Amino acid sequence: MPRRTAPPPGRCAGSPPPPTGHCRAAACWCRWPRRTGPSSPQYSREVGDVRAPAAVLFDVDGVLLDTGDLFRGVWSRWAAGHGLDPGRVLARTSGRRTADVLDEVAPHLDPAVERQALDALTRERMAEVRPVSGAAPLLRACRRLPWAIVTSGSRWFVGECFRSTGLPLPAVAVYDEDVRHGKPAPEGYVTAARRLGVTPDRCVVIEDAPDGVRAAKSAGCAVFAVTTTHTPAQLAEADACAPTLAAVRDLLWRARDEGVDR
Repeated sequence: MPRRTAPPPGRCAGSPPPPTGHCRAAACWCRWPRRTGPSSPQYSREVGDVRAPAAVLFDVDGVLLDTGDLFRGVWSRWAAGHGLDPGRVLARTSGRRTADVLDEVAPHLDPAVERQALDALTRERMAEVRPVSGAAPLLRACRRLPWAIVTSGSRWFVGECFRSTGLPLPAVAVYDEDVRHGKPAPEGYVTAARRLGVTPDRCVVIEDAPDGVRAAKSAGCAVFAVTTTHTPAQLAEADACAPTLAAVRDLLWRARDEGVDR
């Protein structure tokens, strides 16, 4: 069998040339993945450049829970009720805490009152929440490593969603109420790492939103992004980018087996 040659810089095996901005590094090499096909990681740097992880930190919305339709509906209805542009409001919600969104789009309104109104709208649509495809197998696989969730969601909402979908809640969870500064500030990821007893540079974060990626990188973590809600170009600050959680699982085990232990 002829020996395969490595793809040129900036390309993955079998993929077309990526648009500008799909990778942070100018000369990006993507290793031949163990899994091939539609779920293969794409436009990643060398996984061997990432430290072997001592813990995994998960974002929730868009990574473990499919809440996109729910929140688009809730925020759109809320915005229309206040005479606000739903598109402008939605553009500021991804990966961010409710309090931070309200402060930006409606500083003239009472945040406590509006939070209650948004919670009421959310409760009406809780049945729509589903796990992201591959979430349950990934969490089962992560029993081999300490793991936590770091979410812009509230404790009640995330707790109810995990119970209704059958996903296991970890012993360590950082909710929007637990931090003073939400994403893109690093506080949530720093807090989770401390509670797990590891340093942030030994953690791999799984994110789907640009603000979440920035938060994790600012904390000193490695980041594997999944393109469930954003394009690879929008997640270019991540250390690796994958289209599915199955591909993320492969990246995690490659980082564990091949990562730098320093």
